Amino acid sequence: MNVDLKQQLYEMGEQAKKASSILNTSSSVQKNSFFDFAILEIKTSSSFILEANAQEIAQAQKNGKDDAFIDRLTLNRERLAAMCATLKEIKLFDEPVGKVLANWDRPNGLNISRVSTPLGVIGLIFESRPNVACDAGALCLKSGNAVILRSGKDGLKSASAIVDALRKALIKASLPENSIQIVPSESREAATLMLEGLNSAIDVIVPRGGKSLVAEVKRSAKVPVFGHLEGICHVYVDQHANQVKALAICINAKMRRTGICGAAETILIHQGIADEFGLQLICELKSLDCEIRGCDNIRALDASIIPAIEDDWSTEYLAPIISIKVVSDVREAVDHINQYSTGHTESIVSENKETQEVFTSSIDSAILMINASTQFADGGEFGLGGEIGIATGKFHARGPVGIDQLTSFKYIVSGNGQIRD
Repeated sequence: MNVDLKQQLYEMGEQAKKASSILNTSSSVQKNSFFDFAILEIKTSSSFILEANAQEIAQAQKNGKDDAFIDRLTLNRERLAAMCATLKEIKLFDEPVGKVLANWDRPNGLNISRVSTPLGVIGLIFESRPNVACDAGALCLKSGNAVILRSGKDGLKSASAIVDALRKALIKASLPENSIQIVPSESREAATLMLEGLNSAIDVIVPRGGKSLVAEVKRSAKVPVFGHLEGICHVYVDQHANQVKALAICINAKMRRTGICGAAETILIHQGIADEFGLQLICELKSLDCEIRGCDNIRALDASIIPAIEDDWSTEYLAPIISIKVVSDVREAVDHINQYSTGHTESIVSENKETQEVFTSSIDSAILMINASTQFADGGEFGLGGEIGIATGKFHARGPVGIDQLTSFKYIVSGNGQIRD
């Protein structure tokens, strides 16, 4: 173990704890001022941020990274503008800390309130998406939490440039600079130390990245984890679907951005419309250079389609590859999804309300869509002001982890001299 790195990380943990204590009592006005300064600092630092990102893109291309990886890594003027828009949106959200979630009186005269409170210190371990640093920093700040970020080596320069801008904004807002920190090291030891909790400084870990990263985090973490292992998302096209809608939804769910966790990986088609709709879908996907792997019924429509094997139904491609299967009805679709889903996002395309109800009541994924693309599985699209991640567990946070999911609660009990027999 690198003693110097361990000491540095432990100091960051202590600084984050001190910052979170101050944030817990900071006013909403003071926290909101951070967002105005942050937008200004990102705009002022845009050339520096983009130059750092350009260097990393060039290195990633030199290292043979694929297009999906490059897309996640890339920043440009439009994406910086989107980051600023997210900051503006988060600022407008109601103060999540100190809200009275419930209040009741007991027969003995005690008054009990359940009040929202920050989680404390969030540890975020993420891969090649530098914009995550901005979203996470802002969401944690708004919800009264300090955050320690650990970026993958491919995007560390870009993420660090963004964090520099956010820390300048914290100073201008008279908030603790160490409310948002980023680990300056590429060493895997840094991630290991964070998973151990940094001497009890970190309250929860959020992994953002591929299957191997999330699996390692869940396996090794000694603090609670919010996250999902894979995003094997499904679209079921029912016999009662509007086929114009269905085609647009399927294409968007797969091809809008193939490298994100909300991208569809399997499309299920009701046998009653398989010949007509299946041919339309195959034609459109092939025109977009999407590789198709299909069941025997799908291959009967186009012999050039690659035969789907068992592993295809449980693979998160994160690439322009899709598996397609014909099913007899919604029950078979549900059974397939429940067998292979990772609990992230599923969509049904159907105009039949009863079929919609069967689908949504029979599947226990974190997000279920009706007549909409799986690519809406995003905190910003949910109106949560962005997200720190998607959680597929069933405790505390589930689905997009936004501002409210970054709080816990405590009970405040008010009495007038009551004692218990």
